[in-house]
Amino acid sequence: MAAIKRKADEISKGTSLTSSVEKALVDHSTFDAQYSPTEKMRAIVVDNFPSLGKASAVRFLEWAQQNPAGVCSLPTGKTPEYFIKWVQKFLKEWDTPEIQKEIATFGLQPKKPDLSGLTFVQIDEFYPISPEQGNSFHWYVNEYYIKGFGLDKSKALLMDCSKIGLDTGNAKRFGMTGEPDDAFASEKMDDVWPDGSVDLTLRMRDPTNRLERVQQRVMRQVDQWCAEYEQKIRALGGIGFIMGGIGPDGHVAFNCQGCDHNSTTRLDQLNYMSQAAASGDLGGIGVVRKRKVITIGLGTITYNPNCVALICAAGEAKAKVVANAIESVPHVNYPASCLHGMPNAAFYITKGAAKLLTERRVIVLQNLPVIDDSTVEHALIDLSVATRKRLVDLTDEDVAKCRRASVVVSRSGKTIATLANQVKDSIIAKIEKGTETKDNCSFLHTEPHHDDIMLGYLPGVIRNTRKATNKHHFVCGTSGFNSVSNPHMLMLLDRVEKFLKSGTYRRLVGDGYFSTASDKSLNSRIRDVWKFLDGVAAADYELRD
Repeated sequence: MAAIKRKADEISKGTSLTSSVEKALVDHSTFDAQYSPTEKMRAIVVDNFPSLGKASAVRFLEWAQQNPAGVCSLPTGKTPEYFIKWVQKFLKEWDTPEIQKEIATFGLQPKKPDLSGLTFVQIDEFYPISPEQGNSFHWYVNEYYIKGFGLDKSKALLMDCSKIGLDTGNAKRFGMTGEPDDAFASEKMDDVWPDGSVDLTLRMRDPTNRLERVQQRVMRQVDQWCAEYEQKIRALGGIGFIMGGIGPDGHVAFNCQGCDHNSTTRLDQLNYMSQAAASGDLGGIGVVRKRKVITIGLGTITYNPNCVALICAAGEAKAKVVANAIESVPHVNYPASCLHGMPNAAFYITKGAAKLLTERRVIVLQNLPVIDDSTVEHALIDLSVATRKRLVDLTDEDVAKCRRASVVVSRSGKTIATLANQVKDSIIAKIEKGTETKDNCSFLHTEPHHDDIMLGYLPGVIRNTRKATNKHHFVCGTSGFNSVSNPHMLMLLDRVEKFLKSGTYRRLVGDGYFSTASDKSLNSRIRDVWKFLDGVAAADYELRD
């Protein structure tokens, strides 16, 4: 692997590594840990998502061996899927020859780590949400970390929304005069937030009714709880090991883009990108918009300057936010940039997530056996966009300012003028190819949601449906998480229930309208679609339903 790494005299490489695990990971990687000054922190690159889980697992176990009574925070959701599997595998099979060989490879101590002495700190949680729900982070933490890793629950700092901020009978003490002392003795989360909607403006404005008075009091108690949670973490000396993912806007924990790098634990609100990413966990964007989140702050994470902070990212979809976090100067637009300067902080990423890191892109180009047309095209189009020039107007001076373009042009053996015209002709040919009409073809059109084909390439569909020799098949396959919310499904089921009790339904059943064996079946389904559309067009909701 060392032979394909970049020569030391071409670039200033990263800082020395104190972790034996990271040394082993770098030794088996195409890349070094850091390329200064472009990269402001380390980035350990592995091949794929399962390898990412293994790498983060052994780093966690290394830290646990060195800090048997340390404070750790571990993530929820999809990020730790393989991390959890690998930690459990290591602990269960520690004494087997296979695992002992792995331990030696990564430089771990021979003695099996005991995780029961660790203090666990929950990173974040939706609010409000029942801790019994399978999609709550509280449930996830108990299932996979407290039980799965053998952690001591009595030492854990957890976020239980069924208790946070709720009164236990001291209503008068919080200014609720005129109410009996036991008015809120049995106060429940669902009573305070009956539809799950939390209005943060109640922090600043006067409530307009009794429910809002209760909600304002509870919200202020939640704020107090968050302040106390922060103090508990700091009293422990801060977090010693934290692992987390990075969101579509670059968020770390639930600290979204624009967040203060000194922020602390708080009740907060997600931006739209983060809401959309979380919609799969909660049953649709409509549900997520109502809820808020409790999250530790960026200042909570960085309070302990020696914290081992791992940010994990897999796939090309994360490449842009990863590059921004690693290469940009610390800025509120890039939450993970708060980790710059922390000696034990690093990104653990797949090759796809590392795709836009500047120096590593150059290294990949240098190590390609051949510079093909696709590589030339990507490099010159990026240069054209960056310089705001037409392809055919690019000069040698423009190329000299871009290291990627310089490598591509140099290795191709052609002039920039020749390559630019080559790319221009290729783009034109692709556009013309895309506008061709096919004959005697069978098309399978697939879409995740009902309007994706229409929004994506409807003109292409129209052109090719005009030829009678073509056949078209359309498939709409959706997971339902984002496009079909829980409330929408409940509404539809309510409509069905009412219809099943109607005389119209009984008459249609008698006529064989719904029978699949009937010749009427297909025509009936088509008629249903037209009746629905007629109802929508006429604003006749009874006909539509």
